[in-house]
Amino acid sequence: MEIQNKTLKQILQVNRAFYDAFAAGDFLTVKQTWSKSDQISVIHPGSVALHGHKAVMASWELIFENSGSHDIKCINERVYLAGESAYVVCNEVFPEGQLVATNIFVIENGLWRMVHHQAGPCPDSGQGDDSLSNEDLSNESPQGSSTLLH
Repeated sequence: MEIQNKTLKQILQVNRAFYDAFAAGDFLTVKQTWSKSDQISVIHPGSVALHGHKAVMASWELIFENSGSHDIKCINERVYLAGESAYVVCNEVFPEGQLVATNIFVIENGLWRMVHHQAGPCPDSGQGDDSLSNEDLSNESPQGSSTLLH
């Protein structure tokens, strides 16, 4: 259980690094949280699915060029481990509303890296209770310190 908790914490750290960098408008750090593989994808709100490293990174770069930093917070993080892959389901809260997001991670050269991000509208920010949350992993609040929007 200790090894699993350590792994779940590592996944949440990468997820938080992604959102912190997004909030700061730091494209290079966002890029570092992603896999270097061409087998990645993203679905931004209201957009078509983008596939491949070049298309995915170009979409993030365009978001930063158009709007810079963001007043966004990632809350209600739930992390799920499935062998050598994992995913985080969370809410992205911003001044105009919120989105629900799923971030999928895989191990790449010993580090957890994102291979898919999808965000879209949600009716509420309800939390399930079947998985490990921020509160379960540390003494921090479930809202954590991460941030984002696009």
